[in-house]
Amino acid sequence: MILATIAAESLPIESLIRDLAFILILGAVVTVLFKCLRQPVVLGYIVAGFLASPHFEYLPSVTTDSNIEFWAQIGIVVLLFSLGLEFSFKKLVNAGGSAVVTAMIIVAGMMCGGFVVGHILGFSAINCLFLGGMLSMSSTTIIIKAFNDLGLQHKKFASLVFAVLIVEDLFAVVMMVLLSSIAVNSTVKGGEMLFSVMKLVFFLIMWFATGVFVLPSLLNKVRRYLNSETLLIMSMGLCLGMAVFSVCCGFSLALGAFVMGSILAGTSFAERIERVVTPVKDLFGSVFFISVGMMVDPHIITQYWAPILVLSGVVIFGMILFGTFGMLVTGQNLKVAIEAGFSLTQIGEFAFIIATLGMSLGVLDPTIYPIVVAVSVLTTFTTPYFIRMADPAYGIIRRLLPRRLHFLIDRYTESAAAESETGRLWRSLINRYLWRVMLYSAVLVAMALISQKWVLPWLTRISEVWGSLLCALLTLAAMTPFLIALSFPASKRTERQRLIEANAKFDVPLVVMTFFRLLIGLAIIIYTLSVTFSVAVGFIFGIFIFMLLVFGFSRNVRRRMRGIESRFIDNLNERELRRSGRRNNVVGNLHMAFMTVGYDCPFVGERLQDSDLRRRYGVSIANIQRGAQVLPVPSGDTRIFPGDVLGVIGTDEEIQKLLPIVEATDSNEAAGPSAHDFKMTTVQISASSPLAGKTVGEARLSKDYSTLLVAIDRNGEFITPVASTRFEPHDIIWAVAPKKQIARLK
Repeated sequence: MILATIAAESLPIESLIRDLAFILILGAVVTVLFKCLRQPVVLGYIVAGFLASPHFEYLPSVTTDSNIEFWAQIGIVVLLFSLGLEFSFKKLVNAGGSAVVTAMIIVAGMMCGGFVVGHILGFSAINCLFLGGMLSMSSTTIIIKAFNDLGLQHKKFASLVFAVLIVEDLFAVVMMVLLSSIAVNSTVKGGEMLFSVMKLVFFLIMWFATGVFVLPSLLNKVRRYLNSETLLIMSMGLCLGMAVFSVCCGFSLALGAFVMGSILAGTSFAERIERVVTPVKDLFGSVFFISVGMMVDPHIITQYWAPILVLSGVVIFGMILFGTFGMLVTGQNLKVAIEAGFSLTQIGEFAFIIATLGMSLGVLDPTIYPIVVAVSVLTTFTTPYFIRMADPAYGIIRRLLPRRLHFLIDRYTESAAAESETGRLWRSLINRYLWRVMLYSAVLVAMALISQKWVLPWLTRISEVWGSLLCALLTLAAMTPFLIALSFPASKRTERQRLIEANAKFDVPLVVMTFFRLLIGLAIIIYTLSVTFSVAVGFIFGIFIFMLLVFGFSRNVRRRMRGIESRFIDNLNERELRRSGRRNNVVGNLHMAFMTVGYDCPFVGERLQDSDLRRRYGVSIANIQRGAQVLPVPSGDTRIFPGDVLGVIGTDEEIQKLLPIVEATDSNEAAGPSAHDFKMTTVQISASSPLAGKTVGEARLSKDYSTLLVAIDRNGEFITPVASTRFEPHDIIWAVAPKKQIARLK
């Protein structure tokens, strides 16, 4: 009986393993072929999925679709976690308003365009919404690959495109939440959408605030125990744990994974986590893209070839139009705007994720999925060509534009960049004011909700008479520091004086900002007391308690809240502060920074005394962390290895100069030569050869031909060459050279 049960239970497992083995082997073969053809690997996965699907009858197909669906869902979670690791809140801030505004214009424009075209093609309203969402996201993977192949990654427009892609990733996650809410409610209601957005913003602020305040400090305390294995287990545990918590809060698994990745992206462990998680991402991500390819139905593509071409045209021309317009609006010149717009002409990973979301919710027409996949494949192939077309298009548009408009567009960047000191000060004050109000308001609302939902029922069960009073006292005591911090101005006294001196009218918005802060704090206290007792009690005692908190305990609590804010800001910027060492002052203008040795660091394998860091860069090595081992004050014989964390003491300028050298890592590992690209060969020197009569040193074989001279066969006698050995006619040289150089060498 037991054996029969085990055999019955093993069948699904065998089926699961069989399907996984089949698609991975097929995926490996197809992606190797695509690598040889210099095409994106994502396309290879999609083709492999099509070959493994029932639509391709010449190969065996996957036996159970639910097996692949299981692995694909894990792939979405890991992919979103990895995107979060590359995102980070700090990158969003550094991206600036230009990237945010441009991304908003692109997403809004493409959403509207996709909705209108979907309506014309006869799709339902919910399908049109999902279609607009799928068409509004450019592919980060494809663009990075195209820029690397074309050598454009260091140009100005490329950095702007990367910033837009970062913001689009965040918009895509928000869009998934909104589309899920709309799909579940089967209607588009302004009130429900507003509630969904507010709920999402609230939970994002709470998650980021808690994660940024707790995680970096926790990771730093156990730093010495975090080898690659432990770090992988911890990071994936945090990823899946946040994903599950996100579902409990009413959101998706993918959102939780993305948020946890974004939180960890700000820590000094981000690079190590990204490195250890990459194999997991590659494995499950490949299964997800293969599952996308399995949805491709040639019959549907043949039947809907016209919508595919129409939607491809909408993606290409819509992205060019809205991308260029967005860049112009935010102050970029015409050339940069056109180059950026022409680079965004494709859809990618998030289109598949949004399509999968629609399919799982049962609201997306099954025919749309293969149509979108076909559009993605088509626009991916055309991306490099449109990037190359940007400069000729710029020349044509420049010639056709009226001279006066042409001049305004060229000068627009300069006028937008010119900003007074008062403007910069005012912008800094507004940013500080907004993040403090949002952060403290979210924390206070969370405390009020926790008190109302869990603390109050628990205490009233214990004592009906005193439970409510005790709950109110405990809640207000926990809220006190944050209420006082919310009531304090976000600006310094000197900043307010400078603004008022520059323009007396600036006094009005400062007063309004102060009133708004106090009003929020008062409203939260009144709400808390009203829920616990009554509205009348809430208003009467709420005003009294708030005045007492603001004017009675401000000085003592303010000092503590400054410490909490300072710790939060340090944790938020921990990755940059640790690398640059700005908070690790040693003496004078010297401070300690921590750098992780990259695989392409020129000092790898050398002893400290041979690297001569002090003479060449003016820095000193205070310690080396190698896994769980810390080497304090390492000796000159200590060697430097990849993955070592160097504690470097130096000035700001010295550390910034050394940082990219120490952390150098090849961005495209597969592009370099391998050991199989070299071959042992023989070449006979003729009387007319340019080598005849030259010495080995004069021939410069290693420098000019990347060739290692092994031996010289002279009349049957093998000679070990030295720099002074002279080549003679009829010598046969034995050498090791790259295969591409052999013909040139001969």
